[in-house]
Amino acid sequence: MNSVQFRFRSDEVVTDPAVTVDSFGDQTNASAVRIEPGDDARDLLPYLDRLQLIEVNFPVWTDGRGYSSARVLREAGYEGELRAVGDVVIDMLSHLRRCGFDSFAPDHALNEADAQAAFDRWPDVYQKTTDGRTAIWAKRHPYEQNR
Repeated sequence: MNSVQFRFRSDEVVTDPAVTVDSFGDQTNASAVRIEPGDDARDLLPYLDRLQLIEVNFPVWTDGRGYSSARVLREAGYEGELRAVGDVVIDMLSHLRRCGFDSFAPDHALNEADAQAAFDRWPDVYQKTTDGRTAIWAKRHPYEQNR
């Protein structure tokens, strides 16, 4: 297990070992699961209330399927820790955060200053996000949000 380098949560770090999506259904006491590329995050939707941690593996930084998994989980109401693990690089950080990741355990430690710059790079965003930021269109047209 990679150590968590960045975390945007105030609760305790989950240290339970993550099981695979395939084996999760057979383990009634599992509170942490790891999504690999090719796993369908929707398989976890009936169990979100019992999961404290979902790790999403990025075996190579060019594999973007984990972004979709994060959005599916957050849009379904998952509020537990969502951790990006694996080949996580600086250029991914702000986008991962916007998709709902709130902790990061890269294979190789990232430069702290570069990471902070990446997290802070775009204070305003165009797309709807799961990180709580209001999109520019919603700031310009607040009445559209309530329709």
